[in-house]
Amino acid sequence: MAYPADIQALVTQLALEPHPEGGFFRETYRSSENVPGPALPPRFGQDRSLATAIYFLLGPGDFSTFHRIKSDETWHYYTGSSPLIVHILDLHLGYRQIKLGNRPQAGEVFQDTVPAGAWFASEPADPTGYALVGCTVSPGFDFRDFEMAKVENLSEPFPEYVGLISRLCR
Repeated sequence: MAYPADIQALVTQLALEPHPEGGFFRETYRSSENVPGPALPPRFGQDRSLATAIYFLLGPGDFSTFHRIKSDETWHYYTGSSPLIVHILDLHLGYRQIKLGNRPQAGEVFQDTVPAGAWFASEPADPTGYALVGCTVSPGFDFRDFEMAKVENLSEPFPEYVGLISRLCR
């Protein structure tokens, strides 16, 4: 997708690259230390970085597809013309929505955390807007821990959200 010039300038200035789930990102931090695999919960299997952090940008008409990771992921709002909506589907907690933004008086939060193993997707609240956020993951992000949802698989445990799932899956 071609972004407007001001958003494209931000992509260039921050050296962001396309992300497989949608939008653009750049890893800004990866701990030089690891947690040994045996010290982690069994779902990890191998060593992981202590923590990682990224910039993540979603532009007009873009979304991050439903996916999940094996770690907690804390989201931080930086700037944009729109708040960012993070949709979370959790087998134990059901549906929850985070509205990341810089207007607490409007119910927006500067940061919040998606729990490990929950399915989540995100999109600008204003489909013509953009949002630049950061994501911090601990233990650190590893693509071995990343799983994109398929509509048919995610719709079975969450049939009441099939419209949202269909709209935010690739």
